[in-house]
Amino acid sequence: MFFFRKQEKKQMIKKQQEQNQKQQNQNQQQQDFLSNDLNQNLQNLQNIYKDCIDVVFREFKMGGKTKAALVYIDGLANIEEIDASVLTPLMEENNAKENTDQLIYVNHILEQKLTVSKVKKVQTITECIEHISGGNPILLIDQQNEGFALGLANWEKRSIEEPVGESVIRGPREGFTESLGTNLSLLRRKVRSPQLKTKSMKIGEYTQTEVVISYIEGIADQTLIREVEARLNRIKIDGILESNYLEELIEDNPYSPFPQVLNTERPDVVAANLLEGRVAILQDGTPFVLIVPVSFYSLLQSTEDYYQRALMSTVVRWMRYIFLLISLLLPSLYVAILTFHQEMIPTTLLISIAVSREQIPFPALVEVLIMEVVFEALREAGLRLPKQAGAAVSIVGALVIGQAAIQAGLASAPLIMVVSLTGIASFTIPRYTAGIALRILRFPMVLLAGTLGLLGIMLGLLIIVIHMATLRSFGVPYLSPMAPMQAREMKDVLIRAPWWNLNTRPRLTGSDNIQRQGPNQKPNPDHGDNKTSKGKGGL
Repeated sequence: MFFFRKQEKKQMIKKQQEQNQKQQNQNQQQQDFLSNDLNQNLQNLQNIYKDCIDVVFREFKMGGKTKAALVYIDGLANIEEIDASVLTPLMEENNAKENTDQLIYVNHILEQKLTVSKVKKVQTITECIEHISGGNPILLIDQQNEGFALGLANWEKRSIEEPVGESVIRGPREGFTESLGTNLSLLRRKVRSPQLKTKSMKIGEYTQTEVVISYIEGIADQTLIREVEARLNRIKIDGILESNYLEELIEDNPYSPFPQVLNTERPDVVAANLLEGRVAILQDGTPFVLIVPVSFYSLLQSTEDYYQRALMSTVVRWMRYIFLLISLLLPSLYVAILTFHQEMIPTTLLISIAVSREQIPFPALVEVLIMEVVFEALREAGLRLPKQAGAAVSIVGALVIGQAAIQAGLASAPLIMVVSLTGIASFTIPRYTAGIALRILRFPMVLLAGTLGLLGIMLGLLIIVIHMATLRSFGVPYLSPMAPMQAREMKDVLIRAPWWNLNTRPRLTGSDNIQRQGPNQKPNPDHGDNKTSKGKGGL
């Protein structure tokens, strides 16, 4: 009996707490609404923006009678437009209609006097803070329980330039900037259809960063769109400063070295992925746009693969796959063969390597690890130093340290060649994040090769392939379309088929609208509608 009374008492206390919390929320919501008293509204905003010297409260009288005020942040709002389009017409307004009907008078002001294209009504203090923080001034009028957000934001922004990390020989030379509005306009220039949809949300308790989900309606799967929205809405964090915050919070497997979200600075890359049924995530304050879902093979595809002729793109793509294997396996093969499988080396080459390693005090495993760490340090030093000194330090440092290591007897000449070829091969990976994954995996592969030889290399490759086969990017298998095998889509994996042969979209992302072009797109001058007879008018 005592137990049941205790449980009943706990339920009553919990119910009372829920009622109190509900009442408290209702009271807060009531206090959040703007009142008819201008002074009270200004007092509330001044309390919120206490000790904020950049927040301006400009009080004035419309037509010399009706009290009003503008609230904005200096540096975010366009001061010239405020003076010309807001203060000047309102202060010179003749408010003879004020005594008849205040609402009619305010509507008259908004419709005929304010020369501002974007005006939005706000009814709460929270909405006022949101617009003020976004650079839009708030106009408050006495005896009005609503304010007006004026679209006069004036952010300082960087000019449109070619992305440094994704430069191309042939293709567009424009890249995203840190301005979300500019990025959306660049994307809209590529996809001009009204089916290009953009949904906005705010993430970050303090930063209130605007994040936009973009997709093409009728191509993107609705289940994918809802999944992206659900993952973003789940994020509760104090601030979002760069798109990598979002990437780490929405990816499927955060402990995998392989990236499961594609990031790019190029509008054409985003547009191409949207046309295949993927979803783009744009964030204010960063030029990097996230694209989901992705596969491992999409990380190895360069932008320029689709701007060159199909044959050349296929050859370059095959070379890229070969260099990927070299970047991952060459140091470990060197260690495994020298440590366990010397019989695989031709006698002449083996004698040459043995002579070069005669004075080396370390085994091949330690030697490789030392030089790989030194090479990675030089690469990071080149990235962090200023551009004028970074390239010189990387190249000169590699040459000097490599030669000094050989002369000091700390490394052999064949190893310097192996490390150099590995570094060059890693630079051919188009996506920096995919290159980082290979750089990380190179070290455990070397350790396996140094302990188990070629068997260790095979074991490491099996572990990597099994891990990649279990990965998902928003439900899409990471190794698709090779695993699971989809033969029709292999024309854009190992090869790059001509555009006239890429008739369908990937089935795992664009199944709602699988056909991307009409039939019979292969060029055939002899069967064209405007065919010319041979020898007439031809070049």
